[in-house]
Amino acid sequence: MERIALFPGSFDPFTAGHESIVRRALPLFDKIIIGIGINDDKKDYFPLNHRKKWIEELFKDDEKVEIKTYSGLTVDYCDEVRAKFILRGLRTSADFEFERAIAQTNKMMDKKIETVFLLTLPEHSFITSSTVREVYKNGGDISNLIPKGISLDL
Repeated sequence: MERIALFPGSFDPFTAGHESIVRRALPLFDKIIIGIGINDDKKDYFPLNHRKKWIEELFKDDEKVEIKTYSGLTVDYCDEVRAKFILRGLRTSADFEFERAIAQTNKMMDKKIETVFLLTLPEHSFITSSTVREVYKNGGDISNLIPKGISLDL
């Protein structure tokens, strides 16, 4: 059976921390699907098509990584793409508490799904998409916060 993991998020934008989690998880799985969640209740800063294009460009040479968009429950999407694992990164203990509750809810809804947590590298532990957006909006240097080779210019 193929080991498929879903790495879900809004990725608004995709950060250096996100990239690190995916690259470090690649040896653990046969395929990682980066699932950009569509949430109509949330106001995105960067357009969905741009976020998807940036991530596709970043992983264009890695056949084990797919980038898709989805809406609805993550566990339902896991079933649709045959993913048995949900991949999540943890930066802080607060992240753990938040993610633990979500993982337990997902497990209650689908017993076949396992959530796999990877700790972020220390140099990425402070990076959030919100921080990147704030620095970007105010003209600051985000080059160390986003993956190398990606430009957020619209």
